[in-house]
Amino acid sequence: MTSRTPKTLLACLMFAIGHVAFANNITPPTQDNNAYILMDYDTGTILAQKNADMPLPPASLTKMMTSYLLEQKLLSGEMSEDTPIKMSQSAWCRGSSSESCMYVPLNESARAIDMLRGIIIQSGNDASKAVAEHMAGSESAFAILMNDEAKKLGMTATHFENATGMPSPNHKASAKDLAVLSRAVIKNSGAYYKIYAEKEFTYNNIKQQNRNALLFTDSTVDGLKTGHTGESGYSLSASGERDNMRLIAVVLGAKSMQARADQAGELLNFGFGHFANIVVAPKGQDAGVAPVKFGQVKTVKTVTADTLKVLTTKTQKPVISHTTKFDDTITAPIKKGQELGQMMAVVDGNVVASTPIIATEDVEQAGIMSRMWESLVDWVKGLF
Repeated sequence: MTSRTPKTLLACLMFAIGHVAFANNITPPTQDNNAYILMDYDTGTILAQKNADMPLPPASLTKMMTSYLLEQKLLSGEMSEDTPIKMSQSAWCRGSSSESCMYVPLNESARAIDMLRGIIIQSGNDASKAVAEHMAGSESAFAILMNDEAKKLGMTATHFENATGMPSPNHKASAKDLAVLSRAVIKNSGAYYKIYAEKEFTYNNIKQQNRNALLFTDSTVDGLKTGHTGESGYSLSASGERDNMRLIAVVLGAKSMQARADQAGELLNFGFGHFANIVVAPKGQDAGVAPVKFGQVKTVKTVTADTLKVLTTKTQKPVISHTTKFDDTITAPIKKGQELGQMMAVVDGNVVASTPIIATEDVEQAGIMSRMWESLVDWVKGLF
């Protein structure tokens, strides 16, 4: 489980970081592209941006949603890695060299896990369309699933019309939305996220390299996806982790493959150079004992569900404290891992980040007579 920041807390955090950046004269990069964004993974805070909310052709960055939906099916058990996915006439590449393909032969099937690698590493249009048809019956029906998921993730400036990112008049996404999608892939796709760092994949005796050039030049980068069409220009969503901090950089509409890599790398270096995440409490830290009503025991131990971090600039020396707030009424039965409140980081009197606190053990419900007696005692206390 990862830390969750309520909207009110996130707004406070965004204000605080924006103010600090301005006060320290941190100037974001100037780049020759259509749009870019740099986002802190842990908090979702935007560290730099240009036209980040503008809907633009996303090209093959679209395939992050296609792969994400397949990953969720695999994780849920609705599909297995060995599920055969057939290459239909409408999905087949026909041996074309004019588009990115996995090159699964017509009417043959590939395992779901191979199709996933074909989408992520080889950017296969054929794999993307075959997966779409398998999961939804048709690519147009799959686009409905894509747009439904985009809404759930909060992608407000995005509309998908296909599973590949091939040009279509209303097929658009913003840099900010694609960063949100990248964050969801990293957060929710489990071990499948490791595939985004794989440098090559061979299928049908055809070896293809991952087009994300940063994977070959920066050992801290481990994803995500490239894109290019004549309409969109060259685009890249990249993520890397250094010094306990993960950043996501999205570049849309660069002028060349080298430019998109250089610009995404520049954004990551800017972020890692100017900002830092301070660990306030590690995952699993003792968060105190919570009172329990109607339980066989009257208290339960709690710990942090994930690491509590505060985003700050490297020149800033904030005084950080933390406080714990349990839910108003915690009633048995309680399951181990159940969320019972929040641990909050406080800077200058403002709550800037939070993480859930969870029960470390089960608490069974007390018998009916004990519950009746506890209710009676509470009623009597309420009279005074």
